[in-house]
Amino acid sequence: MELHIDVEAGRGLREEIQRQIRAAILDGRLREGDALPPSRELAQRLAVSRNTVTAAYELLTAEGFVETKAGAGTFVRRGTRGRPRPVADASALEPAPVWADVPAAPHRFEVEAEFDFRTGAPDVRMFPFDTWRRLVTEQLRGSRPEVLTYGDPRGHPGLRAEIARHLGLSRDVRTRPDDVLVTNGSQQALDLAARVLLRPGDQVAVEDPGYPPPRQLFATFGARVAAVPVDSEGIVVDRIPVGCRLVYVTPSHQFPLGTSMSPARRLALVEWARRNDAAILEDDYDTEFRYTGRPLEPLHSLDTAGRVLYVGTYSKVLLPGLRLGFMIAPPSLRDALGKAKYLTDWHSPSVQQAALAKFLAEGGFARHVRKMRREYQARHNEVRRILAADFADVLEPLPSVAGLHLSAYSSVDARRIVRAARGVGVRLYALGDFTERRDSLQGLVFGFGSVSLECIAPGLKRLREVI
Repeated sequence: MELHIDVEAGRGLREEIQRQIRAAILDGRLREGDALPPSRELAQRLAVSRNTVTAAYELLTAEGFVETKAGAGTFVRRGTRGRPRPVADASALEPAPVWADVPAAPHRFEVEAEFDFRTGAPDVRMFPFDTWRRLVTEQLRGSRPEVLTYGDPRGHPGLRAEIARHLGLSRDVRTRPDDVLVTNGSQQALDLAARVLLRPGDQVAVEDPGYPPPRQLFATFGARVAAVPVDSEGIVVDRIPVGCRLVYVTPSHQFPLGTSMSPARRLALVEWARRNDAAILEDDYDTEFRYTGRPLEPLHSLDTAGRVLYVGTYSKVLLPGLRLGFMIAPPSLRDALGKAKYLTDWHSPSVQQAALAKFLAEGGFARHVRKMRREYQARHNEVRRILAADFADVLEPLPSVAGLHLSAYSSVDARRIVRAARGVGVRLYALGDFTERRDSLQGLVFGFGSVSLECIAPGLKRLREVI
């Protein structure tokens, strides 16, 4: 065990070694049974005589802190319990005021729910672990320098090429590998966009109701965040304040309402951005799972003026813990975003990037999406069927043809329902959790990514009993 000892403190060497080891034992850094470094080794490391270290160990033995075992070494004595170090003054340093308004990170799985209808996660039980294990092992076994050392901040070249190819085929997002930036989930993509585009005092528009973390993130950069209402066609473009620098939207599957932005509203938003010299952050977070109707064109495909930054994630399609996402940005922002990524964390994990590139290239990703689309569609249909049959008197489901959740307006107090449901093992969210108008928007959000098909009916039956 490496043991830090400072012998430049101006005291006697023997006493200083004794004092610092004793302090390490008392505050719990050295625990009972831990071995001290051999006296010869510690003497060499500290550039002191071995007799000095031996004498310090003898003093500690006499005090009852350590014991010597013939042929084995010197150990912290059994029964010696450390005491916690004094807590630092909580008022010594204070964060910037903006952080007082940011809630703590949610512990989504802190309490297991028997029936988990919360949003934000796919069914990890159906992930192709054997295939993924093989792909990761191939990268490690191959000892490829490009995945075992520092890499390009913009991402693994093979993964960027596969993302560009996949998006071109599946979403008609026509882009080049050079325009792809690999990120740690979509959240980092939003962070990098904010770093590059925003100045303190700039105004940013977000959907209301909408996904809370982007709103909180933009505020930490000193932006003034405007909550813009959403109707059945998407964000109300006419309500976006003039002068907004950035607009964050989820057009394919609005979070949390679940509706899709209409074609007319998409064109209006792109035109608004061009006219107002603004950028659009398009979060296409779970568009792979569309169940009926034709996919609508992404805003990125309608943009001819270089105003749209297109963001996606593999966390909600594959594994939340994978923490890989991407951003397609206009060429004018490419260099600045690469620099921001480098200064933030240099690059995302290279082994996982290389494995994901092979997963995409071999068709594993497409097969997994097809399998999960069938599974999630069955769950989506089951939730809708039961809401229509058993909850028609209290809930009005909103139109939804994609994604891993659907929402419903409520004629009763949604927060009361959520609290009561938690008491009987059912976890879900209220629509009011996603708006600044918490008490004016009554409704429930039903996620079905984490709940199996056979658990939906009994879970909703239990929910019905507490309404």
